Amino acid sequence: MRLLLLLVLGGLANAEPVALRAVAANLTSDNAQSYSPDNGTHSNPEGAGARILKALKPDVVMIQEFNTSIPTRQWVNATFGQDFHFEKEPTKGIPNGVISRFPIAASGVWDDPVLNNREFFWARIRLPGDLDLWCVSVHLHSKSPASRAAQVKALMAAIRKEVPAEALLLLGGDFNTRSPGEPCFPLMEKTLVVPDKPPHDGMGIVFTNKPRNRPYDWVLASPALDRHEVPVKLAGIEIDGGLVFDTRVFEPLDQLPPAQEGDSGLPQMQHMAVVRDFVVGK
Repeated sequence: MRLLLLLVLGGLANAEPVALRAVAANLTSDNAQSYSPDNGTHSNPEGAGARILKALKPDVVMIQEFNTSIPTRQWVNATFGQDFHFEKEPTKGIPNGVISRFPIAASGVWDDPVLNNREFFWARIRLPGDLDLWCVSVHLHSKSPASRAAQVKALMAAIRKEVPAEALLLLGGDFNTRSPGEPCFPLMEKTLVVPDKPPHDGMGIVFTNKPRNRPYDWVLASPALDRHEVPVKLAGIEIDGGLVFDTRVFEPLDQLPPAQEGDSGLPQMQHMAVVRDFVVGK
């Protein structure tokens, strides 16, 4: 363990700083739970979810309900660029996935013991400087705190088994949590940093669902990564601790094309994107 920690810290010290914007995204806004060129309205070429992601310019996206009405490669090219990489779970339900500016060296699923229409999806990303970044994209059960706790217990066991203890690790997605006091959060705290002050929308509101009254969506980091967090810099402003991006309240939105003011409030747009920034190797 000590040797592994020294190797990780030594690699960080010797690497050039790498800016890393991580986004949790459950941003479909139609009844088909699909990212579509006409997603949200029928008068735009991108779709509301794609417009939001284009505006945020993420490096890594932990995405939920990763269905697309056009080939996924085509949607990723149009939304992020041809140089972006992606992987997603092979399910006919509402799959989780990871999209990355950096190469994805390996990916797969860990069993979700509660749900059968998606699993816990993981990807190991190769950052510059020969650093590994582990990303896990999840969409927890909406039914009850007990079911979410059972999922997180299984997920933490899989992480402890498969991911090096001092790894750079992100866990992000739609947790469907009703409050930060749910029992699933203490189960995460031995592996991840659960912030006392979660990301907010610039006005102090941390809730991420469409009515802005529940903390559904999260981006959590391992201690090895969390210590490298920096303020989110976007459209000339800085926000400490991360951003809940709501197009209805963010200012100045006109500096973040192609996002439109009504995108976060469209029918079936049930979630806001959550953004956290890190500089690894600084």
